[in-house]
Amino acid sequence: MSDYLSNYNKWLNSDKLTEDEKKELLSIASDDKEIRERFTAGLEFGTAGLRGTMKTGMNAMNVHTVALATQGLSNYIIKVGRKDESVVIGFDSRNNSRLFAETAARVLAANGIHAYLFDDIRPTPEISFALRELSCVAGINVTASHNPKEYNGYKAYWDDGAQLSLESADAVSAEINRTDIFADVKFISLDEAMRSGLVTLVGDEIDEKYLAVVQAQSVNPDIVRAVADELKIVYSPLHGCGYKLVPEILRRQGFKHIYMVPEQAKPDGNFPTVKKPNPEYRETFELGIALANEIGSDLIFATDPDADRIGAVARNASGEFVSITGNQMGALLLDYILTAYEDTNTMPAEPYAIKTIVSTELVGKICAAHNVKLYNVLTGFKFIGEVIKNHEKMGHGSFVFGFEESYGYLKGTYARDKDAVVASMLVGEMAAYYKSKGMTLIDALEDLWNRMGFSYELTEELYIKGLDGAARIRAIMEAFRSNAPSELGGVTVVRVGDYREGYFTDTATGERTPTGLPQSNVMYFELANGDIVIARPSGTEPKIKFYYLITSVSKDDVAPLVEAYKESVNGYNS
Repeated sequence: MSDYLSNYNKWLNSDKLTEDEKKELLSIASDDKEIRERFTAGLEFGTAGLRGTMKTGMNAMNVHTVALATQGLSNYIIKVGRKDESVVIGFDSRNNSRLFAETAARVLAANGIHAYLFDDIRPTPEISFALRELSCVAGINVTASHNPKEYNGYKAYWDDGAQLSLESADAVSAEINRTDIFADVKFISLDEAMRSGLVTLVGDEIDEKYLAVVQAQSVNPDIVRAVADELKIVYSPLHGCGYKLVPEILRRQGFKHIYMVPEQAKPDGNFPTVKKPNPEYRETFELGIALANEIGSDLIFATDPDADRIGAVARNASGEFVSITGNQMGALLLDYILTAYEDTNTMPAEPYAIKTIVSTELVGKICAAHNVKLYNVLTGFKFIGEVIKNHEKMGHGSFVFGFEESYGYLKGTYARDKDAVVASMLVGEMAAYYKSKGMTLIDALEDLWNRMGFSYELTEELYIKGLDGAARIRAIMEAFRSNAPSELGGVTVVRVGDYREGYFTDTATGERTPTGLPQSNVMYFELANGDIVIARPSGTEPKIKFYYLITSVSKDDVAPLVEAYKESVNGYNS
């Protein structure tokens, strides 16, 4: 009998499964493809933890795979001699998130490890904050961020408040792989865990401390009070965790007119008003735009279900609502923060900012104009957190802002993950600043381009699903690596970066220089005109992402140039 069928039968015959779970498995008994997908291998545990669709099986999110991951994390905590410390656990509004969080708490408690369990849904960045506030060794957050309703996930954090490093994630993964999902996972009931003091509920007291440090990141609170009677903000939590703390931080900052999109205000894991609860997508703003037109607002923003990302639309000069991309918002916020510091003579000593390698090159120009050091890091907020941690260890440098193109932003060192709560406050404050000048955020973006030069960024996604999806993705990346293009869209490639091998190559001289960053499966192509094209497989979904960073042409000429680049790239995907 093949391994996947053996695994299927093991699950089907386990006394740990409920009757409903066994019925679900019996319903696929004649579907070999589905059995293969669920039982050929388990969900892979990496630096982003786990993420998958919710169903019964090894390659899916369910109480058994969550318990297995937590047993692996428990084994690692014990092995490194930190069993006497605590783990904080949070969860979002997705279906089963509370169940999975409670499952994790039960496993930790059964291993003699104390857990702080949030009493209700909370934003992801608050978990990162609470971890250090409560002096925990690790953290767990049950969320699948902006994925569709069928998904859930499991993020693991270490004592610095950032997601697990590659080394720690590998160590936890090794523990998971040597643990039998049914025989070796320890459990006690939640009631017993709480009675014994091994699980402690936390809630409002952490909220208050978190909101205080978020509010401290304001750079010009007086500007809000100056336009508070006029400025109207439409906000949507997209059925997620932002529903409580985002409006609260805005009220505390002095905003008077905050309108929640009523159809999207209530937490709901089915996300009934959107196909994907992702603030990157224009369609998530349709209800918000209708409300904004009704009340006369110039600004709408939305946060994803775990409230770590924020997207926005604002009116242009013609009165139409225009989407602001993650790159554009990152550039706008950084420019606003630095300008506000200069205007109020409060620029901190040795300021530095951080962006990921796939994020807009416009940020480099902004930092240069304000005499701020810029760090480029790999994709993932844990790498931004590492730069912050290293500066804290060295005792110098002031972190002013960090972001990644996928709509994640952070100001302040209270957390080591992107934070849509602080970003909401700063976007509102920035909108107030420009309103005092008679400008919307779209006007501000045009002004930024006029001062710094036009830039355009596009991210394209190539999904490759199925059992052979991972192999096909690897093959495409190897093709870029072994047969790197000499030109893209008719423009010469002058430098190739291979972040897995750790070097850049000058295509004219063959000279190699180190990337200076950890290994990652990323290919980078710098063109003679200064444009950049990057290929990177997703760490959480079966897809490759292609990033086009354009600085060489005007707004009117960018579309045909991008199409030419895409045509060249598509030759590697066939």
